[in-house]
Amino acid sequence: MPPMAVDKQRLLPLFVLALVTACLVSGGEEPARFQIPRDGSVVELDEGNFEAAVAAVDFLFVDFHAPWCGHCKRLSPQLDEAAPVLAGLSTPIVVAKVNAEKYKKLRSKYGVDGFPTLMLFDHGVPTEYTGSRKAGQLVESLRKLVAPDVSVLKSDAAIKSFVQEAGVGFPLFIGFGVDESSIAEYGARYKKKAWFSTAKDFSEDLMAVYDFDKIPALVSLNPKYNEQSVFYGPFEGTFLEDFIRQSLLPMTVPINAETVKMLKDDDRKVVLAVLQDDSDETSMRLIKILRSAANANHDLVFGYVGVNQWEEFTEPFHDSKSSQLPKLVVWDKDEKYEVVEGLEKLEEGDHGSQISRFLEAYRAGRTIKKTFGRRFPTLLGVNALYILLLLVAVLVVLMFFSGQGEEDRQPTRAHQE
Repeated sequence: MPPMAVDKQRLLPLFVLALVTACLVSGGEEPARFQIPRDGSVVELDEGNFEAAVAAVDFLFVDFHAPWCGHCKRLSPQLDEAAPVLAGLSTPIVVAKVNAEKYKKLRSKYGVDGFPTLMLFDHGVPTEYTGSRKAGQLVESLRKLVAPDVSVLKSDAAIKSFVQEAGVGFPLFIGFGVDESSIAEYGARYKKKAWFSTAKDFSEDLMAVYDFDKIPALVSLNPKYNEQSVFYGPFEGTFLEDFIRQSLLPMTVPINAETVKMLKDDDRKVVLAVLQDDSDETSMRLIKILRSAANANHDLVFGYVGVNQWEEFTEPFHDSKSSQLPKLVVWDKDEKYEVVEGLEKLEEGDHGSQISRFLEAYRAGRTIKKTFGRRFPTLLGVNALYILLLLVAVLVVLMFFSGQGEEDRQPTRAHQE
């Protein structure tokens, strides 16, 4: 039989289809790639490589900035310092920058409405970071955010390593013989504020180190203030969360800009000792007595502040001309406080008894309620201050143009007359 005739016109479409298929199989145009820097330096990202970076890096910390922004310029050296440290962690974090003024698509996609905006991309999922921007604290905060909600520790060595690596920036909770499921919810809820772990295997020597004699026991450590406490249960209802929430703060809270922010998340009132100087010997003795009172009154926060340390804060509580220090007030963390007339001033002598009488009178309702009449300017967030200043500026501009309009209209009417 003669060979079959080849119909070239019919084969041409099949040939084209084969070429297209080959191109698609080979990948066509290669997608953008992202190379993780070996030296841990800050990476500059743009609209061409941003998504590739998010896909390639488990944890990507991004600074959305603008070239003209003063806050961004001050942040830049802090990121340069933190980047190699973060890259060298057991769970590496890559630091990147995006000029959000220039790359408006990225700015819009991620809802950037101010500069700098910092975001941590956890396996592609972004979360805005609002913590400290100082290099050292930034590293500690990010290490905390990429850690597991609850770490499982299976030896004395693992427990010691966990405590050492956690550092001093956050409180720690170690559940000795505590089931992970009992604290998993709180590990997620308070992830930004504390480290959580459960210890499965440990020695009696370690029980002595952490001062507990039975299990289950949840040990709270606050290395920044050298404090430790133990909770034996019950591990249900509100008891466990109350212990965790109260342990996030030191027994006696030094009032400063950082702790004032922490107090906002606590619904308890503050028994506040106003001192002349919180570092002198007499004040240190009083603070120790306050710690004992705090240990017996968990429904209240006990804090102290020195006029010499933060005069602006103490002004509403203390008349420098006539008020005697130290003194006690009960503060609602806003613009109201209560005093016990005749007992608010702490005289020389037995401060413990005086504090007990003050608390007894407070609980009996024998207090005088007072209002500042103004908020602490230092307690307002930075954004609130900016908004307030903006509103004032808008009001001034409106008043100016309103006045100009009146002046412009008056001569016109006079001319018509």
